[in-house]
Amino acid sequence: MRGPPRRPEVRDARLEFFGVHAVTIGQDDTHPTDRDVMMSRFTRPEQTFPALTSAEIERMRHFGEVRTYKHGELLFETGKPGPGMFVLLKGRVAMTQRDGLGNITPLIDQGPGQFLAELSQLSGRPALVDGHAEGDVETLLLPPERLRALLVAEAELGERIMRALILRRVNLLQAGIGGTVLIGPSHSAGVVRLQGFLTRNGQPHHLLCPERDRDAAELIARYSPKPEDWPLVVTSDGAVLRNPGETELARAIGMIGGPRNDRIYDVAIVGCGPAGLATAVYAASEGLSVAVLDTRAFGGQAGASARIENYLGFPTGISGQALTARAFNQAQKFGADIMIPVTVQSLDCTRKDGAFSVAVDGSDPLRSRAIVVASGARYRRPDIENLDKFEGRGVWYWASPVEAKLCAGEEVALVGAGNSAGQAAVFLSGHAKKVLMIIRGGGLGASMSRYLIERIEATPNIELLFNTEISALEGDEASLLRRIRLRSRLSSDEETADIKNLFLFVGADPATGWLDGCGVTLDRGGFVVTGAQSEQNQGRLVAPLETSVPGVYAVGDVRSGSVKRVGGAIGEGAQVVASLHGYLGDAAKPAL
Repeated sequence: MRGPPRRPEVRDARLEFFGVHAVTIGQDDTHPTDRDVMMSRFTRPEQTFPALTSAEIERMRHFGEVRTYKHGELLFETGKPGPGMFVLLKGRVAMTQRDGLGNITPLIDQGPGQFLAELSQLSGRPALVDGHAEGDVETLLLPPERLRALLVAEAELGERIMRALILRRVNLLQAGIGGTVLIGPSHSAGVVRLQGFLTRNGQPHHLLCPERDRDAAELIARYSPKPEDWPLVVTSDGAVLRNPGETELARAIGMIGGPRNDRIYDVAIVGCGPAGLATAVYAASEGLSVAVLDTRAFGGQAGASARIENYLGFPTGISGQALTARAFNQAQKFGADIMIPVTVQSLDCTRKDGAFSVAVDGSDPLRSRAIVVASGARYRRPDIENLDKFEGRGVWYWASPVEAKLCAGEEVALVGAGNSAGQAAVFLSGHAKKVLMIIRGGGLGASMSRYLIERIEATPNIELLFNTEISALEGDEASLLRRIRLRSRLSSDEETADIKNLFLFVGADPATGWLDGCGVTLDRGGFVVTGAQSEQNQGRLVAPLETSVPGVYAVGDVRSGSVKRVGGAIGEGAQVVASLHGYLGDAAKPAL
């Protein structure tokens, strides 16, 4: 469906951006666009929009080429691949943010000595804002590959530019006014699913709820009146989707990219959690061509952790999203092609032309000389009556700010006794009235870090229910969760609790189904066997992380015997790169 739906009554063009009352470019009322006022509303404005010196611009010239633009011309456009980073030599450029409903919000104007770009330009992804020339403009354009070369070659300057790119994306995310528009009730399963997907992938978006917004209610009634069609999604270029799948939405907004065609990569990494990201950063920084594939978002299960406090170097803790987002940006800085969301279906290990072939859903196979299995594990689904009926409708497998908003002032239940469960319980306790923590065993000490146990015991609104399990779920006519049935494991006693949101952290199963038929040895639990543990490797010298198939390696949670900790996964990701160099070097040697 095309031709973006327009609101029955178009709002005044003036919109809020961090509290700034701004106007659409071209309006006569220009006083709110005063740059000093607008700059003051940004996070760390001096670092977000730094000025380059003449000497710095001169050093940048051999990375780019001069481009000129006439008044009113677009240097880059929302929803279309950006050409790279512009350094302004003469003239000014007005930056505006636009959504698919026709709302235009001025952000800031920039002049000589400043540069125009954000994180999308590291990989040539679609721009998230518009840039119009105000008067005649002369620029220095650095395409994505040259921008990455600059960031590496000019360390001090590159650090300032990289920090600015990250902060600009942060500002776009926090503004909540541009990008993809979701239209639907905030509690609907589709809205929560897509909000979580866009948030985890750092994509700007905002929600219009028909329960609070009259225009949204009219659009829902006109274009998608059935609940199964919610949410209505409007992309920045005007495409309209009804409750799309994550891959469909990703393709519509240009998330899935990266060069493929007939290219053969040095290494393809399946999985974008801590292990996969570490592999990508170290491999790409050492000159290997790298492709990373993941089915949903960067960060894996660690990316959904509310706070990680036992990772080296972060004494006050860090959220999983923040930690893995830094690694994600690092990997792009060094040139890794990250493809999300892409579902890997199978791996062909025959190497007919000297390369492995990775079959992916909806696209041509990706070819690589080596493979790193970092696909981690999928959330385990416990045996609970009616569980599938309420998944996404009150049953969640992670606890992010999106789900936390649904729990404000209510009682919630959480099942699990590991570190992930403990981190989620502490996080949710800051939003919910009470957190019922349901544990099958008689204590927490066997599977949870001591610091988390002490914090849980000190949190007054977390109630521990030991030797208890959930036997069934009950809902209302709209198939939303409303009650859970609890059963004691020490007696036949049962009781019910009025619960609208249930969080499950009961472990995970290895995501290794895509390796079937490739010859990679798995243990009884389905985890990948590596090194001397594999019977197929007996009698030959193999690297500790190499599987039974030469050239295929496994790191992180998916590997049999791994410690299942973020630090361990990152360490294995760094360690495997040495083995990759050895394997690729041997493969390149001519046969004697």
